[in-house]
Amino acid sequence: MTGPWAQWDHVLKVDPDKELLDDETFDDVAATGTDALEIGGTMDMTSEKMERVVDACAAHDVPIYQEPSNPGVVIDHEALSGYLVPTVLNAGDPFWITGAHKEWARIDGDLDWANTHTEAYVVLNPDASVAEYTDADCDLTADDVAAYAGVAERMFGQEIVYLEYSGTYGDPEVVAAAAEELDDATLFYGGGIHDYGSAREMGDHADTVVVGDLLHDEGVDAVAETVDGAKDA
Repeated sequence: MTGPWAQWDHVLKVDPDKELLDDETFDDVAATGTDALEIGGTMDMTSEKMERVVDACAAHDVPIYQEPSNPGVVIDHEALSGYLVPTVLNAGDPFWITGAHKEWARIDGDLDWANTHTEAYVVLNPDASVAEYTDADCDLTADDVAAYAGVAERMFGQEIVYLEYSGTYGDPEVVAAAAEELDDATLFYGGGIHDYGSAREMGDHADTVVVGDLLHDEGVDAVAETVDGAKDA
């Protein structure tokens, strides 16, 4: 069964460790037109920070998913539509492929399996925190990335393949190679989306464009431009 992400053009990732710009509010965030909010970050995460952001977004109709960076920050909140849990296929440390997931299942005796889904990450920016955190091998060709995408979908049954350039704009040819390899999985792209044009370019290849830092650096109007770009692709 295909999840709701198959219909998403744009996802806005909110980092609980970062503030919104100036006097902007989560009412403004929800009004950007994004298809879903993903609450998560790599560094300095706590359950309290997660709870604060989900509480602030809970009044709106936009679906909210938590993307936990480790089992200790997972929260149980009625406003959550579910959990999108990274499994980093090119991680050098196997903890980030299955180990963290095993710990979550061990610690949480009543895990909400029906609403827990994985994202098959391929991390591609060696300078990003997530690459350092997971010891990811980012020295990959377009063929390597396409092969990871094929393995994710056909061997491991993943519904989401996520190309993560985190903090830098990626190579459209690499994204196109991954898209060509996939039949049914939804291809997420994240990294360096900063305006209408970049969102539209990557949206021509990926199914879903993920925007994160832009919200905290430039604000909701800039995010709304990327929504238009992703939906026009």
